[in-house]
Amino acid sequence: MNLISKIPKEFYKLFASKYMDYYQRFLTAIYEESGRSYSLLGLTERECRMIMNEQIAAETLDWSEEQFDEEGELLTRSNMASICLKHLEDWGWLRRDYDEVLDSYVVSFPEYSQLFVELFQRLYSEEDTRERESVLAVYSYLYTYSSDSEKNNDILKSALQASRSLLQMLSNMQEGMRGYFDELSRQRSFLGIQEVLVKEMNNNESRKYAILTTTDSFYRYKEAVKELIDRNFSENEARKQELSGRQRELRTRAGRIGEEQGEPDRHIQTGQREPADLERLSPEDRIELRRLEHALRRTDEAMTIICMIEREFDAIERRYNKLIEQKTLFASRAAARIRYILMEGALEEDPTAVLAKLLNQSRRSTEILEKLSDRMRLTEPFRTVTGQSLARRRNTEKTVFAPQAVARDAERTEEGLDEFVLKPLYTRQEIAEFRRKNERNGAFTVTEDSVRSPEDLEKLFFVWQDAVEIADDAKKIEIGEELENREGCRFSALTIQE
Repeated sequence: MNLISKIPKEFYKLFASKYMDYYQRFLTAIYEESGRSYSLLGLTERECRMIMNEQIAAETLDWSEEQFDEEGELLTRSNMASICLKHLEDWGWLRRDYDEVLDSYVVSFPEYSQLFVELFQRLYSEEDTRERESVLAVYSYLYTYSSDSEKNNDILKSALQASRSLLQMLSNMQEGMRGYFDELSRQRSFLGIQEVLVKEMNNNESRKYAILTTTDSFYRYKEAVKELIDRNFSENEARKQELSGRQRELRTRAGRIGEEQGEPDRHIQTGQREPADLERLSPEDRIELRRLEHALRRTDEAMTIICMIEREFDAIERRYNKLIEQKTLFASRAAARIRYILMEGALEEDPTAVLAKLLNQSRRSTEILEKLSDRMRLTEPFRTVTGQSLARRRNTEKTVFAPQAVARDAERTEEGLDEFVLKPLYTRQEIAEFRRKNERNGAFTVTEDSVRSPEDLEKLFFVWQDAVEIADDAKKIEIGEELENREGCRFSALTIQE
C-alpha cells in the first residue's frame, strides 16, 4: 500500500492556512526535539505545547489585532499552541496515542508526515550540506563495499542513489544557469547586473558548486572512483567464477553419485539439473549449493549495479565539464554586458539627459530653468553650459629641454643642516648604564627610587621596549603594581629576569 493512499483528505489544509509558516516551524521543532528527547516513549502533548510556545515567543506575531484561525477560533498567546496542536492532530500531521505508563497522550509522526517534515527542515535550513550529493559520498560507498567482507549490495545501491542525486544536482545547476543567462541579458544598468551577479553567487547551486570544486575535489576523486568501480567489478567477476566452479563441482558430484547407482545423468553437459538429481547429495552439500546459488544471484546483481554506477558517473563527468563551460560563458557574458554599457551607456532613459534634450528643443528653456531654480532653491544663479564653458584641451606642444644649473644658496651653510638630522634622545650607553644601576641579583628591577626625573622615566620606557621586542622563552617580563616617587611621578613596577 502506497503512503499517498494513507494521507487523510484534510492533510493539505496546512498549505491553505494563513499560518502555514508557523505550522511548518512547529512541526520541525517537535520533530527535532523528539529525536533529542531522553524519553523512549515519545513526547507528550504538554511537552509539544511547551515547544510550540517557545516558537511563538521567538516569532514576531502581531497581537494588537484579533487573530482568528481557519476554523473561526480566536487565537491568543495562551491558547495558540493548544489550538494549533489540535489542528495538526485532526489533519493527520501528528498521531495521538494514549500511553498507560506516562498516563497521558503521546504524539508521534506518521511515516508520510515524516517525509514532509524532513522537507520542511531542508527548506528552512540555511546550512544544507547535502552529503549525498557529492563525489566523496560515492567514493565512500564504493570504498566501503570494496572493504566489506560480506559484499552487501545495499552499499552499492546507496552509491547508485548518491550518483543519481549528484547527477540531478548538476542538472539543476545547469537549469539555474540558463535562468541567470536570461536575467543578465535583460539588464540595462550596472545595478541590475550587480544584482544578478550577487544572486548567482549566493544561491544554493553556487554554494554546492563551490563545495564540489573545492572541498569535494571532483577532479581529485574522479579517477579514484573509476579505479574503485573497476576494482569492484573485477573482484565480483573473480568471485563469480569461483562460485560457479564450486557449483559445478557439486553438480558433477551429484551426477557421479547417480552413475554409481546406475542412473545416468543427462544434464551434466548443459549445467542444468533436475531437483531429483540434487537429492542424491548430502544435506550439507544441498545447503551449500543453495548458498552458492544465492551468492551467484547477489554477485550478478552487484555487477549490474556497478555497471549502472559507471554509466551514471560518466554522465556526471560530462555534466560537470559542461557546467564549467557554462560558468565561463556566464562570466564572459557578464563582462561583455558591462563593456557594452561602458561604451553605449545605460539603455534606460536618464532623467538628466531627458531634461537636457527638453531644454535644447524647447523655446521656453529660460522659463523652465527659472522655475527649476526656484523649486531647487539654488544658492547661485544658474548658468547655461555652452561649448565655451567646457574644459578645453591644453596646449600639447613640446618645449625644448634646456637644463639649468642649480643655484647655490649662499646663506645656507653646512652647519645649518644639523637641525634637520634626527638625533636620539639617549645613547645606547646611557640606557645600558640606567639598566645596570637598577639590576638586583642579575634581574632588572624597578623601585620607587629608580625614577628620579622625567629622563629616567623615558629611559625606563626604552628598556621595556627593547625587552619586549626581543622577548623569548628564556626571558621573563613581569609588570607589577603602580608606584609613585617623591616628585609625584607615577609608573609601573617592572622586573626583567634573564
